[in-house]
Amino acid sequence: MSWLPTSKKELEDNQYIDAVVLPRTSDIGNFEVHRALPSKERQMVGPFIFWDQMGPGEFLSGSGLDVRPHPHIGLSTITYLFKGTMDHKDSLGNDVRIVPGDINLMSAGGGIVHSERTGEDIRQLPSELFGIQSWIAQPKKYEESKPSFQNISSNEITKIDSGGVNGKVLFGELDGLKSSIDSQWATLYLDVTIEAKNKFNIPPTYIERAIYIISGNAYIHETKIPLNTLIVLKPSVNITLQATRRTRLLVLGGEPMDGPRYIYWNFVSSRKDKIEDAKNKWLQGKFPLIINDKEEFIPLP
Repeated sequence: MSWLPTSKKELEDNQYIDAVVLPRTSDIGNFEVHRALPSKERQMVGPFIFWDQMGPGEFLSGSGLDVRPHPHIGLSTITYLFKGTMDHKDSLGNDVRIVPGDINLMSAGGGIVHSERTGEDIRQLPSELFGIQSWIAQPKKYEESKPSFQNISSNEITKIDSGGVNGKVLFGELDGLKSSIDSQWATLYLDVTIEAKNKFNIPPTYIERAIYIISGNAYIHETKIPLNTLIVLKPSVNITLQATRRTRLLVLGGEPMDGPRYIYWNFVSSRKDKIEDAKNKWLQGKFPLIINDKEEFIPLP
């Protein structure tokens, strides 16, 4: 018997659903995550090539997340938390605490190194962590650009407030509401809460779209959508979600990328030789260091 409230076949047979991705479990720095992208069903949705649900989980006093320094090329990481905090440090010299509601946007370009850890002060007491980390592939013209970093406060992010539906336009546009954050590719990323007995419409403004329900109970035209499952929507059709109780979901996607992408470990590129170059560079210690976190590193798999 499936644990899904609706069978996978029933979901896939729905005329509005293109694919169903059941996340697999992975471990990052002593913490369990649920990874939906990349998968055998879909490598990408728009520019999104990696999708991790972190938690919800708890740490005992004295412990926490420890993702040691590691490199990236050809992608932008988007970290978005619901609960808890993470301390981000990188080879550009940034040292920032990520808190719920903020967006951490790091674009790797030709190469960057960063770490993600629970702060020493936070470890003094039990703590929790719950959020999403995703990667979006950079367009070809930006793959070897200089790396960059932004921490965008929740107060700076465009809000959605429309009678029974509220949330944020993290990237892209919804019904005339435009994100305050610039993206290198046409990207859609929404955090939406639908109050009980209300509806939310996802227009076909972007070709590739998916939804990921964090909490609650919602239907697509009478088909119940399971929690924590990536539901890829059919292109070019309006999608209406109806919530039977308060429901929080993320909408992700955008325009199809400018060609296929190769992915190996933390590296994304349109060219295999660039992946090989990055592997050798990490093995030879030629990536830049994080000045205040350089004693450890994650070895190449």
